[in-house]
Amino acid sequence: MDLPKFLLGDNTDFTEDIFIIHTEFPRFIINLKDDEIEWLEEFNNADEEELSSEVATLIELASKFYDREMERYEGN
Repeated sequence: MDLPKFLLGDNTDFTEDIFIIHTEFPRFIINLKDDEIEWLEEFNNADEEELSSEVATLIELASKFYDREMERYEGN
């Protein structure tokens, strides 16, 4: 099955939170309310160094995805 790079998620138990799920490596869930990230991967030291340079870009991409999705919802 092909999955999109990002998925939008919410949960009625977390009424103020909006989640973006990144489905490619490194897989993670970000809560856009506070930019908290839950990693779905385990990393070694080498991975963590590379990851630290990518985190800002991944957060930006997740935010752009969310903005695009909201524009599409409002357009319908």
